Amino acid sequence: MNFFRGVMGGQTAGPQPTGAETIQKLCDRVASSTLLEDRRDAVRALKALSKKYRLEVGTQAMDHLIHILQTDRSDSEILGYALDTLYNIICNDEEEEQDESEDMMASPHIPVSGRNKIVPVPDENTQKQEEDLGVLFTEKFLRDSESVTLLLTLLEEFDFHVRWPGVKLLTALLKNQCSQVQGVILVSPMGVSRLMDLLADSREVIRNDGLLLLQHLTKGNAAIQKIVAFENAFERLLDIITEEGSSDGGIVVEDCLLLLLNLLKNNSSNQNFFKEGSYIQRMKPWFEVGDDNSGWSAQKVTNLHLMLQLVRVMVSPGNAPGASSSCQKAMYQCGLLQQLCTILMATGVPADILTETINTVSEVIRGSQTNQDYFASVNAPSNPPRPAIVVLLMSMVNERQPFVLRCAVLYCFQCFLYKNQKGQGEIVATLLPSTIDANSISAGQLLCGGLFSADSLSNWCAAVALAHALQDNLTQKEQLLRVQLATSLGKPPVSLLQQCTNILSQGDKINRRGSKVQTRVGLLMLLCTWINNCPIAVTHFLHNQENVPFLTGQISENLGEDERLVQGLCALLLGICIYYNDNSLENYTKEKLKQLIEKRIGKENFVEKLGFVTKHELYSRAAQKPQPVFPSPEQMLFDHEFTKLVKELEGIITKAVHKSSEEEKKEEEVKKTLEQHDSIVTQYKDLIRDQDAQIQELKEQVSTLSMNNEQMQTQITQQQSQIQQHKDQYNILKLKLGKDPQGPFTQGEGAQVNGLNTEELGQLREEVEELRRQHTLLHTQLSEKDTLINTLRSGTAESQTADMAAGGSVDTERLRELELLRSQVQSQCAEISQLQTERQELIRRAEATPLAPSSGSSADDAKAAELESRLAAQNTETERLKEECRGLRERCAGLEQQLATAQSTVAIEQTEKAKLQQDVQESKKEQDDLLMLLADQDQKILSLKQKLKDLGETVDEDEEDDLDARDLDEDEDDD
Repeated sequence: MNFFRGVMGGQTAGPQPTGAETIQKLCDRVASSTLLEDRRDAVRALKALSKKYRLEVGTQAMDHLIHILQTDRSDSEILGYALDTLYNIICNDEEEEQDESEDMMASPHIPVSGRNKIVPVPDENTQKQEEDLGVLFTEKFLRDSESVTLLLTLLEEFDFHVRWPGVKLLTALLKNQCSQVQGVILVSPMGVSRLMDLLADSREVIRNDGLLLLQHLTKGNAAIQKIVAFENAFERLLDIITEEGSSDGGIVVEDCLLLLLNLLKNNSSNQNFFKEGSYIQRMKPWFEVGDDNSGWSAQKVTNLHLMLQLVRVMVSPGNAPGASSSCQKAMYQCGLLQQLCTILMATGVPADILTETINTVSEVIRGSQTNQDYFASVNAPSNPPRPAIVVLLMSMVNERQPFVLRCAVLYCFQCFLYKNQKGQGEIVATLLPSTIDANSISAGQLLCGGLFSADSLSNWCAAVALAHALQDNLTQKEQLLRVQLATSLGKPPVSLLQQCTNILSQGDKINRRGSKVQTRVGLLMLLCTWINNCPIAVTHFLHNQENVPFLTGQISENLGEDERLVQGLCALLLGICIYYNDNSLENYTKEKLKQLIEKRIGKENFVEKLGFVTKHELYSRAAQKPQPVFPSPEQMLFDHEFTKLVKELEGIITKAVHKSSEEEKKEEEVKKTLEQHDSIVTQYKDLIRDQDAQIQELKEQVSTLSMNNEQMQTQITQQQSQIQQHKDQYNILKLKLGKDPQGPFTQGEGAQVNGLNTEELGQLREEVEELRRQHTLLHTQLSEKDTLINTLRSGTAESQTADMAAGGSVDTERLRELELLRSQVQSQCAEISQLQTERQELIRRAEATPLAPSSGSSADDAKAAELESRLAAQNTETERLKEECRGLRERCAGLEQQLATAQSTVAIEQTEKAKLQQDVQESKKEQDDLLMLLADQDQKILSLKQKLKDLGETVDEDEEDDLDARDLDEDEDDD
């Protein structure tokens, strides 16, 4: 520290060292000091001098500071000083001096001359020199790419005094040499990932500066943008925006939105990733506004403006068509479009936000039929409700509205009609006589009012809007020819087409050099769009005898620079009349119009005037993008869609004008031939299409029939198998029953019987024999089982008690008697049957034989009486035996019930006996276990007594006997 006191301390005698000398000594100190404290103090002094002596410190100390970053990484304090010093000499921003006590204490007092005390007012030259100096030191720092890699490594340090200066230094490097630093970070392993970790830092200062760093890092580098996006940047940034309050947040929300714009603009991959990640749905809450929208802060306006730009980036017309359409669909489905329309119709919204919202809604609905239909259904909250389109058109034709707002409304109307033939028809329908409602204002009325108003900008906007209602729609071009306008009282109405040409000619007579140029350009663009590719409209235009002379007069004159554009558009309009002329008017056929051009204008002069359109500087500006963006109303001359039409027609019209009549005839012949060829081709195409349809229908029929055929084949196969099974069963039955007595099998069919040969018959016979043997065996087994059952029943009966045995013997005797009686009954029944048969025979004979003498008849009567008496006796005996049999059966049933009861009682007793036996076994087992335990205990007691004796203790034998006696008594009690 003596060095600092002597060189940089208080006032000492002698000449004072200059700033460069002091810095040189400090650099020597940094390079040569072995103590970390000395190097730290020297670097701190360099930091204090780095702003005032930026050139000297940067020139002399940069290499030493980089060396400090490499060697002294263990000390965060010296690293922080070194990073701050490098930042001061590289950064070009004008920042306020920070009052840090430690820096003030460490800063040496260096006397300066009066020249150095004067603070110069920064001018352009000074600022340029500062920027050049920053770029110079940045290039010096980047000579070795390892310096950037080292800086990325230091960013992993969590210490605030290292990480924050490192973030600021890397940001300054990106500002001065963005592409070179981006290249180093891109090839550095985990370079972008380390920077993304800054967004997760809990210290807001580092996180916010990390946002600024990523903003500069992602500028113009698609590869880094993709890496940042796939490092979950969208999720983190949207979370920060939500945490900070969305549109009501501060500058941090603005930084997040700027970074999102960098990631998504002109990057289709990131846009697709943003859409697929369902991040569009998270944008909807940003645009929720209340009823009271007054008093918005400037920061809220900025945030909401950036949010609207972010929506526009996703649906920009410059994106791939498929990408924009999918985003438009997602915005409608999640309700984002509805939310934007709410802002559009809300009151109190700032003008610039309203303008940007209109532009955003325009691009969200552009080319999307669903979104366009929804927008057409939106009504303004007025009484009575009016369509949003009408309200917007009222602003467009109102000259008191801001210019940018009127441009935005025109763009919205153009996007609403873009590829929307339904919307075009609805707009044109409001101009037709049959649909005009006198009680309400329609879009058509507003367009006509703007078209014929005194404001040239309203004329131009209305003409362009009406041209978009006719773009690529032949039907609406023809429908618009029906529109009639009442110009003044007492005069007949004129067509809209004629009124446009009247305004053109009158405006030319009134003022050729004033603001009416804008009006005439708008009307000419409308007429060119209207009659393009519409021969009927061309005929209507040429039918007015004043139109062609007016156009030729405009083209042939030599006018000033401002009028050249009008001349070029008149030439374009006349060229369209030539190219799409169907020669229905004799005075204005193609050939006569070309002759008129050649006589009054000259073909070369005509083509030259036609070329004035594309050579105009405003033409190139309008051709760049669909949105009408102009610095001032006077420069609003061309429409984007019209520039594409001019580019398409210029070459065609030039060729058409230069063609001779013979070439025209040849071309007509070729055209007719081509048309015939096309008609033939169309017929063949229709024929082929019909044949294709028939072939497809026949294919379907064939497919159906094939399926039916397969089903039928399956059924036939199944039926054949069933028939074969039935045949086999039939043959087997025949074999069982033997041969048919009628002998259906002839001698010649011996080898083949019903499709079965002799071998198969032999096999079937063997199978039948086998089945018979099995049947016999089963019968034998069944008999054995019955015998076994009877044996078991008899054994069960014998095992009953003595009383039951006695009762059983009685029952057995009675059963025997019953069987005997049954046999007697059966014999008697047989005898009765025999007697009845004899009786019937006798009765039959008696009826068949004539009456005999009385002696014979009396003998027969006696015999019959005897038989009848015997029969009656037998019947009586039979009834008696039946009664006895019934009684015996009842008694037998009672005995069987008693037997079942006794068997159940025996089963219950046996179960209880088994349970008691099991309990006895368990008790015996427990007693054995107790005896074992007692034996073990006695053994332990004996061993303990023996140990006591061995130790010299006296053991009372009486006590031992008492214990034994007590144990014995307990054992007896247990027994």
